[in-house]
Amino acid sequence: MQQLYAEMLMRVGEDPSRDGLLRTPERMEKSMAFLTRGYNQTVEEVLHEALFDVDYDEMVIVKDIEFYSLCEHHLLPFFGKAHIAYVPNGKVLGLSKLPRIVDVFARRLQVQERLTQQVAEAVQAAVNPQGVGVVLEASHLCMMMRGVEKQNSSTVTSSMLGVFKEQVQTRNEFLSLVRPQR
Repeated sequence: MQQLYAEMLMRVGEDPSRDGLLRTPERMEKSMAFLTRGYNQTVEEVLHEALFDVDYDEMVIVKDIEFYSLCEHHLLPFFGKAHIAYVPNGKVLGLSKLPRIVDVFARRLQVQERLTQQVAEAVQAAVNPQGVGVVLEASHLCMMMRGVEKQNSSTVTSSMLGVFKEQVQTRNEFLSLVRPQR
């Protein structure tokens, strides 16, 4: 990979042997491995069997989960917050596992729409709840730094499964609870 990064530097007009760039291909390789570490993780590994039997059937929400990902179209970052809710069906996940699920999928080359769906489906598969709701709000550097260059734009995506899709009241409760307070 380091040879590819050195060639990339040359192709943009740089000299990879100059002082400030000597170790850049090495650093780029390490950075890309870190930013795409989700390819080497599975949901099952990060859950560590943190499923608990609980007699609770009200909504569980973890919101404002920071995430960072790379747009698969331009390899530029997009980042924001994820909000996840589910209505248990006899089992709950350890709370820290929801952000870990987000990271498994965010640390891959992505589009926000797929990321949103993957998180919802992973929670559904993990605990088989009555329903799952996921909302992602993100800023995309591919829109901010290039293309339309709109620095204040944000993208919001959602995936609703089970009672979050079938019951308007459940969906509205979730959305009202994750809406920023003004």
